[in-house]
Amino acid sequence: MHYQSFVRKYVRTVFSLLLILTNVQVFAQNTTPTTTSPDPTQKVDPSQVTNQQAVDFYNQAKSAGMSDLDIERAALQRGYTLDQISAMRKRVQQKPDEKQTEDPNRDELDETRDQDDLDELEDEANNERDSTNARRARARLRNRTFGYAFFARASSTFEPNLRIATPRNYILGPEDEIVVDIYGNAVDNFRMKISPEGTVKMLNLAPVYVNGLTIEQASERIINRLRQAYSTLNRPGSGTYSSITLGNVRSIRVMITGEAARPGTYTVSSLATAFNALSLSGGPSRNGSYRNIEVIRNNKVIKRIDLYRFLVDADLKDNIALQDQDIILIRPFETRIELNGQVKRPGIFEAKADENLQSIIRYAGGFTPEAYTKTFTYQRNTGTNYMIGSIDSAQVASFVPKNGDIFNIKKILDVVSNQIEVRGAVTIPGPYALEERCNTVLKLLKMAQGLSPRAFLNRAILERSSGDTQTGIVAIDLRKLINGEIEDIPLLAGDILTVKSIEDLKEFTFLTISGSVINPGNYYYYKDITIADLIFQAGGYTEGGIPYRIEVSRRVKNDTLDLPTSQNVRIFTIDVADNLVLNPDDQKFKLQPQDIVVVRKSPRYEAQKAVTISGEVKYPGSYTIINNFERISDMFSKAGGLKPEAYLAGARFYRNNELIAVDIEAIIDKPSLPSNLLLMHGDTLIIPRKSETVRIQGGVHNPSVMNYDPKFGYADYISQAGGYTEQGWKKRVYVSYPNGRTYRTKSFLFFRSFPKVEPGAIVTIPIKAAEPQRERTPGERVALFSFIASMVSTLTLAVITLSRNNN
Repeated sequence: MHYQSFVRKYVRTVFSLLLILTNVQVFAQNTTPTTTSPDPTQKVDPSQVTNQQAVDFYNQAKSAGMSDLDIERAALQRGYTLDQISAMRKRVQQKPDEKQTEDPNRDELDETRDQDDLDELEDEANNERDSTNARRARARLRNRTFGYAFFARASSTFEPNLRIATPRNYILGPEDEIVVDIYGNAVDNFRMKISPEGTVKMLNLAPVYVNGLTIEQASERIINRLRQAYSTLNRPGSGTYSSITLGNVRSIRVMITGEAARPGTYTVSSLATAFNALSLSGGPSRNGSYRNIEVIRNNKVIKRIDLYRFLVDADLKDNIALQDQDIILIRPFETRIELNGQVKRPGIFEAKADENLQSIIRYAGGFTPEAYTKTFTYQRNTGTNYMIGSIDSAQVASFVPKNGDIFNIKKILDVVSNQIEVRGAVTIPGPYALEERCNTVLKLLKMAQGLSPRAFLNRAILERSSGDTQTGIVAIDLRKLINGEIEDIPLLAGDILTVKSIEDLKEFTFLTISGSVINPGNYYYYKDITIADLIFQAGGYTEGGIPYRIEVSRRVKNDTLDLPTSQNVRIFTIDVADNLVLNPDDQKFKLQPQDIVVVRKSPRYEAQKAVTISGEVKYPGSYTIINNFERISDMFSKAGGLKPEAYLAGARFYRNNELIAVDIEAIIDKPSLPSNLLLMHGDTLIIPRKSETVRIQGGVHNPSVMNYDPKFGYADYISQAGGYTEQGWKKRVYVSYPNGRTYRTKSFLFFRSFPKVEPGAIVTIPIKAAEPQRERTPGERVALFSFIASMVSTLTLAVITLSRNNN
């Protein structure tokens, strides 16, 4: 992390605690009048301090000129432990919904790195216009430097663990806390903080100098001093013992410089290591080295860190503990190369001086299974242009790459060098290895477990690639080859042997069956198949199917004897045994390919047919049609006759859900009428009660439904409806009766005959379509006036002429 980011997350809680716990005058001066000053002696739970309060206190402290180290030390002196500070830091990092947030400064780092890459890409695109360099620039953006992702996200913070046992090599210094527990015959506890002079003081004893000592060395000195008060302390059989451990640890300051993403000075725990500090600084920058990082102490380089050892092998040997005023220097990289193609981790890798290509490939995870490793190419910058080179697998261990080299590892060719293949009518077709036991045609057939029983032996095809990249064909007589009549044929790599079956060389043949079988359709043709066999394959007969008068139609091939020239098929009518029992007579007629078999249905077999009669009959319901000659009039006897309230004039007859206009009353009186239709399945007859209303609709002033009056005629009903409207079309009036029949107005000269109105009738007066009125044009008006003037002048002249003749 950057120094400012670290302060915001780690020290902000220290600032808030200090400002709450200490009576600092500068805070009182900068506090607004409306803010109540906290009690300096009151110890506040860190969980009660809000994030905004911590930020405000931090800004006030900085404006007062206090350093971060001063504020942190003051907070520690007030008795707050690093565990509490660490807990507060984690709480500050939480959002209100208690979900972990990412460091905004980390996002700034990511955006900065992305912008650097984009700028580099734009510069290269502007300076290098050829397609090769443009591709190199795009590839460099995609394949970032190996190790970049390790520092790219906030999850890799590497915070030091403050809950571990004290390391043996930990060196004590000022501000470290030592905890002494005395137990047994005597009980006591001391929490001593090392003074700036490097001493600790217990009881009224003289101070003990522990600065620069390990915890074990300091324990010996402290016990020796405590024996002045407890003479038998830690002696065998004394019963008084002590335990000395490290309490809160001090903070140290480390400077990170060079090619760091965020160089600066960082305050870290004294338990922090080099990796902790590098993580805080965001790691190496775009030009920083991952393999040449120096830890400098007292102007001497005490460690050179190679991050690749940790990233590749998880080796923590370079992760040394830091001390106060240590400097971490990130050198610029010297050699970077790029690996593309068939490696497990393509990208840009840093190489040390004299490091061979094999080591770099190991950093990339090695080759993929599809990598072509025999030879691969590389591109190198000569200082004036680019050159292409190639190396083979034997040179990888000794080849030393140079800065800017780009290596391309291609994918292996999708070709097997020693493969031969057999296809078709063999027991186990497929590819085989060209080897001693499988290097001829007969040996290959033996490896494939021989030919299938239906293999075609007169000819097989051997496909062989020739040197001119074309494929040649070698025809083989398998029968002679198997019988030893011809010599065996040696095979070459890439040869493909194809053996056909007899069925492969024939047209697909089938039989068709239709009619009264359960599963009609197409079926494979088999030699000597009979009609009974085909009916059995089709699932047998349906209900009503008969085993006689089965028709077979057959295509005419060469047997055209006794056939007229216009006939191209033969028809056979065959009877087979009932219930598909085996019968020698059935075997006499064999089906041939493409035959069509039709199984007939019994001429008197049909599904039951029914009609329905409802309404005012004694026994309404559905009735079965006994024969094909029953008519409408026969339905009444089935239903037991009519009820007294039945109205035959309004009876309605439906067929296929459509109203058929028939006069049922006339049919009853005279069954021989043509309207007495033959019954069909699904016919419905409805006998209603007498309706006592009449509907008037259409071109009348008051369309309505009114009661039927036997004394009323057509004109009376029109009058009751308010008379005709101006658009009412009197000549086209029609009356619809309940039985579906319709009668219209009849005209003769000036006389009109209107239909009779009966109960349940509907009188409809059509409405004339309004003709649109069109305004005459000026030309039409002039023509009309001219015509009228001409007619008037003509009539005037005629009248004058007649008057003169009379005189």
